[in-house]
Amino acid sequence: MYTLYAMFVSQRRGLGTVRLLLSLLLLAAWEAGSGQVYYSVSEEAKHGTFVGRIAQDLGLELAELVPRLFRVASKGRGDLLEVNLQNGILFVNSRIDREELCGRSTECSIHLEVIVDRPLQVFHVEVEVKDINDNPPVFPLREQKLLISESKQPDSKFPLEGASDADIGENAQLTYRLSQNEYFSLELPTNNKQSKRLSLTLKKSLDREETPELNLLLTAADKGKPELTGTIQLLVHVLDINDNDPEFEQSEYKLRLMENTAKESLVIKLNATDRDEGVNGEVTYSLMSIKPNGKPLFTLNENNGEVRVNGTLDYEENKFYEIEVQATDKGNPPMAGHCTLWVEILDANDNAPEVTVTSLSLPVREDTQPSTVIALISVSDRDSGANGQVICSLTPQVPFKIISTFKNYYSLVLDSVLDRESVANYKLVVTARDGGSPSLSATASVSVDVADVNDNAPTFAQPEYTVFVKENTPPGCHIFTVSARDALVDVNVYLIVAICAVSSLFVLTLLLYTALRCSAPPSEGACGPGKPRLVCSSAVGSLSYSQQRRQRVCSGEGPPKADLMAFSPCLPPGLDREVGEERQDAESNHPGQVSSIDSPLF
Repeated sequence: MYTLYAMFVSQRRGLGTVRLLLSLLLLAAWEAGSGQVYYSVSEEAKHGTFVGRIAQDLGLELAELVPRLFRVASKGRGDLLEVNLQNGILFVNSRIDREELCGRSTECSIHLEVIVDRPLQVFHVEVEVKDINDNPPVFPLREQKLLISESKQPDSKFPLEGASDADIGENAQLTYRLSQNEYFSLELPTNNKQSKRLSLTLKKSLDREETPELNLLLTAADKGKPELTGTIQLLVHVLDINDNDPEFEQSEYKLRLMENTAKESLVIKLNATDRDEGVNGEVTYSLMSIKPNGKPLFTLNENNGEVRVNGTLDYEENKFYEIEVQATDKGNPPMAGHCTLWVEILDANDNAPEVTVTSLSLPVREDTQPSTVIALISVSDRDSGANGQVICSLTPQVPFKIISTFKNYYSLVLDSVLDRESVANYKLVVTARDGGSPSLSATASVSVDVADVNDNAPTFAQPEYTVFVKENTPPGCHIFTVSARDALVDVNVYLIVAICAVSSLFVLTLLLYTALRCSAPPSEGACGPGKPRLVCSSAVGSLSYSQQRRQRVCSGEGPPKADLMAFSPCLPPGLDREVGEERQDAESNHPGQVSSIDSPLF
């Protein structure tokens, strides 16, 4: 609003073109509060024409355009505009034809969707395509023949086919001029009339004997700069005899039809009468023209005047038809009367919404924060009114939601925390439903895989274990196995090394204690033979082999302890014999004393 005011003040105070151009530049770069940037460009602009500094206007640094995968998407119009990633400038890439893009619509723009990653962001850019006067007025025919009786009275009117201009605004506003003649003037349509048709008005009576034919030139000119023109030749044949035209009951008929009305459906039955008698009063009917496209969507029975549907009426293609009907008698020469049918097409809910899912960020890590954008969704419906209003919804009871970011644009975002161990994949269904009756809908499926992160500590089967270890257990023997489970994978955690280390300390302490206690002569019966049977395991915790070994452990006083156990190491046969020989030597040198444990300490 400030920019528009600046333009107005500049023009009123006559401050020159510099300030006006500055205001126009500010207007082109104006950014809406909703995150949308507006630009404008003229149609037929040359390749490379500057449109706007899109990176700067979106608040993006030039250095981050490539790393963040800066890209521009435009549905069906992706090659018209491009962005230079070196300087962040939006420029014209290929020919832009406003009439090809938007037809005769008063508003025409190219919607761009700018997407960057890390983090994923989406911006909306509207580029208005301005019209230039590049289309001249065009008449439907190069020449038009008019049959006019010499009996016609002055001020009689004869309809003409007007010209059309594919441009809009002043570029499409037409003026007409008729070549100089003494018989006819040109009546132009006024703004308060629905009909925009032209007509010739007879200024004075015709005399076939004096002037049997007239050749007139009708010129149409638009108000563009420079002015463009088009012409049509009017061939007037002055007729003698049969001095009454057929007349319709009304000069105009206003009708309404639903789109997709069945073929052969009756639209209206016309009736024209002629005051002449005999063959001069017999009337036949014919279609002069059907606007806007001239397609044979209607038929007219030449004998009874019935107008019927002959094709598919599509509201989305054309909402209004103007049909010119002519009634001609069988006189010689024939006379003709005219009427106009104004047919309005009413919309039916015959187009289901369309759903498009783009820019998926998959898989999704289970530690992803809520409100993170997962995908972009766009919907569209070719119908109008409530039939074209689309509401988007998502599969219920999932940790995702969809939020509206712009008209018919949505983002799929994370709504709550994820837990891969609970659910590893989500099958999401996006449903788009219009407001018609009955309502039409469309769906799109999105499969979201949840990527695992190490967020679960291993857990034991029970919080506490009680283990009994026999005394004199040598290092390296299997004592106990515990296992832990992790939500990611099952693992067996073996604590053999730690337990055996503790066992080694225990055995060293036990040997020192035994050596001190057995230095005195043992009391009789203090030591007795024992035959413990030991089962050893290998280094990986599986059963190896069993052997019987006699151990003698004395405390120096009292009977042998029954609650003291020692585990011998698992030794191969050769090493076992060497240990046995060393024990025999020790017993012969020190009879009656306590022998050490047969196994070497580890």
